[in-house]
Amino acid sequence: MEEADILKAIQQRWIHSHEEDSENEMVFRPSSYDFPLSRGRAGFELKPDHTLVQLNIAPTDGPAEASGSWRLKTEGPNNLTLELDADAAGVRRYSVKSVEPDRLVVEKEE
Repeated sequence: MEEADILKAIQQRWIHSHEEDSENEMVFRPSSYDFPLSRGRAGFELKPDHTLVQLNIAPTDGPAEASGSWRLKTEGPNNLTLELDADAAGVRRYSVKSVEPDRLVVEKEE
């Protein structure tokens, strides 16, 4: 996938689909995805102007939002890093394994 296509696909609201996680990977789906019931889901929205809305789980199981910025670093065709810089959480870096319009897979943080 070309960089422009990756940027277009990644700019949306992503929700953690923890049911699809593996030992080493986390899976995110668009907010429009038909998720099974869950007590709360974290995620993030990547806007075209590189602003970030970090979606955390509030004590009441609903969403709690934090703002920030994001960027996608490319270091070769198969080496993408997504950096999320939210006010409350600081910078988090995810190694992107695959990105499609309906599925984002990143390596789990250690």
